[in-house]
Amino acid sequence: MRQVILDTETTGLKVEEGHRVIEIGCVEMVNRKLTGKHFHYYLNPQREIEAGALAVHGITHDFLQDKPLFASIAQEFMGFISGAEVIIHNAPFDLAFLNNELRLAGSDFESMTDHCSVIDTLQMARKIHAGQRNNLDALCKRYGVDSSKRDLHGALLDASLLAHVYLAMTGGQGNFFDSLNEELSKPVKQNDVTVNAAPLQVNIHVVRATEHEIAQHNDYLLLLQKQGKCVWDNKNILDGIQK
Repeated sequence: MRQVILDTETTGLKVEEGHRVIEIGCVEMVNRKLTGKHFHYYLNPQREIEAGALAVHGITHDFLQDKPLFASIAQEFMGFISGAEVIIHNAPFDLAFLNNELRLAGSDFESMTDHCSVIDTLQMARKIHAGQRNNLDALCKRYGVDSSKRDLHGALLDASLLAHVYLAMTGGQGNFFDSLNEELSKPVKQNDVTVNAAPLQVNIHVVRATEHEIAQHNDYLLLLQKQGKCVWDNKNILDGIQK
């Protein structure tokens, strides 16, 4: 299963007031493992950035002047997310901005959700942790995800943090070596799809019990049952052993 964790930064909060996307960051997971493949662009919004937004992400108007327009990367972006399950925190916000960018770019893509499915981790967190704070910082703290390097918001960093939060919320941290894979997979280019060093491959040797060992284990369970000490008090299993 291919999943893409996505985040954006914008010039302001309201797309209906003409605010634009200035950064897109995506990280890829396949079968709940980070692959090291990223999609990351800073974008020229062709407008000023609100002071409140600047205080959040620290991305200045001058910094963005030589960055590409969204229209020039629209096809590449849609190629990266198409067919994937896209994971976003507060999905309606990012989808509204990105669909607006697709419309302004005059692309053939009318809506992201025509080409990918979307999971909103904010809605997921509100169901799991009703009545609690569920922004990304709060979730990182709750699930023990290290966000100490997050002085300012950044799309690629936030997407990476969200990936780990999502794994924790949905049943575990995934591959034990994910954190090491990330360290081995640093982005080479700021404004390009980057395939870094291949994820660490670990071969685990599985030793299965022999029939003799299984029989000995079953005899031991029966002995524990007779002594009244069997913690695996599953009648169906023990009946099967006795037969």
